[in-house]
Amino acid sequence: MVQRTLAQLAEKMKDIDFAMLSTRTEGGRIGSRPMSNNRDVEYDGDSYYFTTADTLMVRDIEQEPQVGLSFQGKSGLLGHRPLFVAIEGRAELIRDKGQFERHWNSDLDRWFDQGIDTPDLVMIKVHAERAHYWDGQEEGEIGL
Repeated sequence: MVQRTLAQLAEKMKDIDFAMLSTRTEGGRIGSRPMSNNRDVEYDGDSYYFTTADTLMVRDIEQEPQVGLSFQGKSGLLGHRPLFVAIEGRAELIRDKGQFERHWNSDLDRWFDQGIDTPDLVMIKVHAERAHYWDGQEEGEIGL
C-alpha cells in the first residue's frame, strides 16, 4: 500500500468535476446521485455541493449525516492511470448566503437562476473523515 498525503491526493483530484454522493435513505438503503463540485477543487478534505431543501438527499442527510463520495479521474486516456477515490465523511447542511457566496460561481446559474437568492437553496458541505484511493496499481488510505 502506497501512502500519499492529502495534498498529493488533492493534486490528482483537481480535474475531477463530478462525484457520486451516497446517503443512507429513510428505509436504510443507499441512495446515490451525481453532484458537481462546480470546479471548487481546492480539496482540503471538504467538498461543497448545491441543491434545494426539497430533495430526498437533504432529507437523508437530516436523518443521517454520514455520507460517501466516489470520484473517478482520467482513465486510460493518453497514458493516464485510472484514479478512483472513495471518501467517507460527515455532511452539514448550510443555509447561509454568506457561505454560499464563497463557493458560488457563474456555472451554478444554469441550475439556480436566482443565484444565492434561490428559494430553499442549500449547500452541502462534506467533511472527509477517511479517503481510500486506487491510482493505477497503487492504493492507499488517508485518515483525516
